[in-house]
Amino acid sequence: MARSHTTAERQSTNWDRARLSVVVPIGVIVAVAIVCIVVAVLSSAQRADEMAVDHERQLLSRAIGSYGERVLREVESVATSDAAIQNLRLGFDPNWARQRVGLWLETFFNHDYIFVFDGQDKPIYSLNGRRGFEPEWFEAAHNDLAAVLEFMRGRDPTLDGAIRLNETGVSAGGAHPQAAVIRLLLGRPAIIAAVAVGPIADIPPSFDTLAPIVMSVKFIDSDVLSNIASQLRMTNLRKVDPGPVAKDDFVYELVGPNGTQIARFAWTPKQPGAEIVNSVVPFIAVALAGFALLAAFVLRYMRRTAAAIATGETRLRHLAMHDPLCGLPNRIFFGERLEAVIEEVRGGGGTAAALYIDLDHFKEVNDTLGHHIGDELIRNVTLRLSHTLRGGDLVARLGGDEFAVISHVGPDHSKMMALAQRIISAICAPYSISGQNIVIGASVGIAVIDRNCGTATDIMRYADMALYRAKNEGRNRACIYDEAMDADLSNRKLLESDLRDALDNDALRVVYQPIVDKSGEKVLGVEALCRWTHPTRGEIPPSEFIPVAEHSGLIIQLGNWVLRRACLEGLAWPDLTVAVNVSPLQFRRSDFVDVVERILAETQFDPTRLELELTESVLLGNGDSTEAAMVRLKALGVRLALDDFGTGYSSLLYLRRYPFDKLKIDRSFVRFIEKAADAAAIVHAVVSLGRGLGMKVTAEGVETGDQHLFLRAAGVHSMQGYRFGRPCSAAEITARLEAPAAFKPVDVPEALAS
Repeated sequence: MARSHTTAERQSTNWDRARLSVVVPIGVIVAVAIVCIVVAVLSSAQRADEMAVDHERQLLSRAIGSYGERVLREVESVATSDAAIQNLRLGFDPNWARQRVGLWLETFFNHDYIFVFDGQDKPIYSLNGRRGFEPEWFEAAHNDLAAVLEFMRGRDPTLDGAIRLNETGVSAGGAHPQAAVIRLLLGRPAIIAAVAVGPIADIPPSFDTLAPIVMSVKFIDSDVLSNIASQLRMTNLRKVDPGPVAKDDFVYELVGPNGTQIARFAWTPKQPGAEIVNSVVPFIAVALAGFALLAAFVLRYMRRTAAAIATGETRLRHLAMHDPLCGLPNRIFFGERLEAVIEEVRGGGGTAAALYIDLDHFKEVNDTLGHHIGDELIRNVTLRLSHTLRGGDLVARLGGDEFAVISHVGPDHSKMMALAQRIISAICAPYSISGQNIVIGASVGIAVIDRNCGTATDIMRYADMALYRAKNEGRNRACIYDEAMDADLSNRKLLESDLRDALDNDALRVVYQPIVDKSGEKVLGVEALCRWTHPTRGEIPPSEFIPVAEHSGLIIQLGNWVLRRACLEGLAWPDLTVAVNVSPLQFRRSDFVDVVERILAETQFDPTRLELELTESVLLGNGDSTEAAMVRLKALGVRLALDDFGTGYSSLLYLRRYPFDKLKIDRSFVRFIEKAADAAAIVHAVVSLGRGLGMKVTAEGVETGDQHLFLRAAGVHSMQGYRFGRPCSAAEITARLEAPAAFKPVDVPEALAS
């Protein structure tokens, strides 16, 4: 019996050991699982609390910034009105300032302090709770306010110690039309908004340094914080002094760019983590169920996170591959698509084409009408391109005023040109943006994508060369790349480099062609013409180097050089007018009139003897700025001539609107007046038109005696051409004036004249 008892005890011990061998590992696993669950829950709760606090901090920061921008808009609504310009800038009306500025902002928008400063930054009006300021108070606050005034005037762009709330869009160094900052004012955090009274016509904001300034101060006090807290549903939001705060409160420090502390805010943050812990605690008692539930939660969270990451990656890729302004694919997207199309074509697909589009005169629109008009113009061009192309075509914006298209038009070059012409016609139609009538052009370069084409880089290089050819052939046209363009481009690049050296080394010269009266005997003036003798290539005609100068931007430097040289050499002929041709690119620059005025002053040349010759292309688009520039030139005494009349649009509106003194009949009409009745009729019509409008009429390209007699009978006031003298040096003009009888008009053989 003792043996039996011992055997039973031994079996019981074996069962216990077996049970322990199973239970202990399971218990350890469960215990580890419970610990992992607890740790995971607690860490997730802590992270949730941290994210909630960080989210509330970001919301508070954005809310303060938005509040400052609202204060700026409120001040802007007062300072930029026509009434403000009349009563604060053109003349100061203190009663109007009190009623419509001070009391208006204080009563309706609860601004704390309101100031009006004159052009010398002296306060001419102030208000504090329906009363003015004591001098001692204003002296103490002057340094804090002076920093904003210095920034507005463009004298100090740093705004040291302040947080800027807006971007003015004005380049560094110029005056700013408005500013909103957060900074300390007499030791209190405040939103300071300042707006220049304006704008004034013909004064760009960056140069308007003497405009009166309306400045308003709104302290970030308990009322402001209470308003923000109610909007954001934040608990116990308040401003606190340096030092410890309640344990569960969070502190947010508003710090300036230089590290200066502007304010400390504290609030009791939400704690979603604690709520998570409370909801999970009951399940911890049931380890396996809790573990399974937590596993399910984790898997669900991971799936959601993965989906969110995938969505975010898709969004980021879209942003990286599309233009933010117009929404079109950008250069990266276009490059990838172009490589794919090249592979498709090499694999047996149909021939495609890459079209490189450049907008003509877009830069002038941006410079004269502003970038907001330019941005809207880009969006309008985008819509027109999208409507012009087929569904399978791709249009992209490469940057600035450059677009590109991939189209499967087939191998027929005529279809490629037809597509390009549709694009040009669509882009060239007038635009109406913000009350402005805008006309731009477009040039298109085409590269064929066939089985023998190169890489994507080669295709874009070919299209760029074709675009270069299109621009040099007169713009508003399209060209398809051919191999000859490689050599042509190299020659043009070399010519551009040589022209740049010639300008830098004063290797160009100016010649003068006489302009005579209708008898052909008396010289009334001269036309200045630029000539270039290349050291190795010899004489290069203007028809070759002028387009290169226009395409490269050297035309500005070249035009100014010719104008200065003509004025200096023209001093020797006090009785003659000196005519100088002006490029459209040169005339459209905002500083062109200033340049002319400066050259006249430096050379001491009489403005009434200077005649600027403009072509009709100068007048296309941006009519207001063109008219303003011409009026300023006329005010200086400069004469204006419409050159090559009859070869362009020849709109009578130009003659009525713009203050021209002279019309110049193009040589193409003069050449055929003896042979073609319509040419003679056109000449008669132009002369009658000019006389009817009180303008002088000059005929160009007079070569024969018969032409001379016809034009004289038609009533032309003056003439120029080889019959009366070829372009010659200043010394030869001087010699002719000293001995006028030595010169006799001669007929020029037609072959030589052409």
